[in-house]
This record gives sequence, structure tokens and C-alpha cells, in this order.
Amino acid sequence: MEKNRLIEEINALKKKNKAIIVAHNYQVNEIQEIADVVGDSFALSKYCASSDADVVVFCGVRFMAESAKILSPGKTVLLPEIDAGCPMADMITAEELREEKKRHPGAAVVCYINSSTEVKAESDICCTSSNAVNVVKAVDQQEVLFVPDKNLGNYISKMVPEKRLILWNGFCITHHRINRDEVEKIKTLHPEALILVHPECRPEILELADYVGSTKQIMDYAKASGHSKFIIGTEMGVLYKLRKDSPNKLFYMMSQGLVCPNMKKTSLNSVYEALRDFKYKIELDEDIRIRAKKALDRMLEIN
Repeated sequence: MEKNRLIEEINALKKKNKAIIVAHNYQVNEIQEIADVVGDSFALSKYCASSDADVVVFCGVRFMAESAKILSPGKTVLLPEIDAGCPMADMITAEELREEKKRHPGAAVVCYINSSTEVKAESDICCTSSNAVNVVKAVDQQEVLFVPDKNLGNYISKMVPEKRLILWNGFCITHHRINRDEVEKIKTLHPEALILVHPECRPEILELADYVGSTKQIMDYAKASGHSKFIIGTEMGVLYKLRKDSPNKLFYMMSQGLVCPNMKKTSLNSVYEALRDFKYKIELDEDIRIRAKKALDRMLEIN
């Protein structure tokens, strides 16, 4: 089907099904263009919960759609590409977390939002990349078991030295692959550019940064900054909004490898089929959903 016709069909089905389309910042440009809202994963889930829509088409990866379902159990949540997963989230299972908890019975379990519903259900509290430092500061225990991202955990440990963090050996394969040589090379090419990086990057990359923040924080910083050139250390999908918000500024990707294949799976055709055939529905065990929601609710109390 021709692109404009496809978009017309999507909009017609959206109206018919009383649906909304939300898209993560890492989605391809044409998906961001048709979305009702574009943003970070948990902000999108909160938006879905506040919406009066009956159906949510979540253009992202599975843990994001699950988070939307956790907060909106009465809505139909659709993930257009059912095999769009998150390798980091898959690096820990609920069973593995239960075993690790036995080894650290006095530790608070803080779980990054990039995790499965089952892992959230085994955690005391969730966090996002933007509020992780505040969440860890807020927990009563001095010892914190942080899962699954060791790079974000390492960043938190430097920001909250009074806590002892036990880090799971997980990571984002996209952010983790950036190496120091790449950063130094592009900085040499653009010496006047500020380096903005996501805390999912390795510690040696964060050391080179002018600013460390979540995807939204990076975009907000670049928009508000008086500087005109930036080296971006997060997934390339952010370029769409960065350039849209600041057309007179220049943005350079820190590495050509900053592409999340799972985030690029969603297409206009898969969104159309999701709305037409109600695929693929996110279904969660209710007991596990309730336990996972408690971890998210505790985070919201701090936020």
C-alpha cells in the first residue's frame, strides 16, 4: 500500500478503535511522525494511563508495552512487532533475581525500567535513567542490588557514594559498544562540540562527556543550550527530534553503531496491521502485574 494511503488507513482505524499511537524516541522517523506522543518509555506509559483511549499501539519494545499494560490493565495494549525485545532486559530473569536476593537479603532491590514485568515484580522499586540517582538516594537500605544495567549502576554509585551498589552484569548492547577511540576521534573532528551521553554507556565514555542524562534530558539540554554543535551518545533515533527542535544546530553521532535493531523493527505496515487485526496483544498474569505495579508506584512516590 502506498505510504499516504497507509497513513490514511491508520488514522481511520485509530478513530474507529478509539486508539492512540505512542512511539519511543528511538523509533524510525515515519513512526515518530504518525504518533500521538513521542517520548521515553515510562513517560509514554504514564500518558497511556491518563488517556481515555481504549486501545494503545505501543511503538517500542516489549518491556515498554508491558509497562503500559501494568499501569493500564483495562486497556488493550498492542505491540506491532511481537519480537521487538530488549537484549538488556533479557539478561536477567525473575528466577536469577530471586537467587541473587538470597545472597543479599538485606539489600534494597532497585530495578531499571528496562526489565520484564516478572523482574519488576521481584523488585522493591523501579527507576528510569532520569530518576535513578534520586531513587537510590531515597531507599532506606545502605546496600542496593541494582539490576540489570551495570553501566547505569556504575554511574549511580559515583553519584551516590554513601550507598553500596551490587551490580548485575547486564548492559545495553547499543550503548555499551561505544569505545573511547571513537569518541576521541569525533571530538578531534569537532573540537567545539559538546559531548552529550546516556548513562547506559560505559564509565570511560561518561568520563569524556560534557553532560550525562536520559534521552529526554539530552534532547532538552541540546535545545536549551547556547551551543550550536553537539556529539550525541545515544541511539540515533533522537536525531529526528533534535533536528526538528533545533534546525540551526548541528548534531553528530558519537558512533555509527548507535542503532538499536529492535527499535527499528516497527513499520507503518506493522502499525496498520496491529490496528486492523488487534495484534499483538500484551497479556500479563494479574498477580505478577500487581506486584510489578507496586515497584512502579513506589518510584512515582519519589518522583
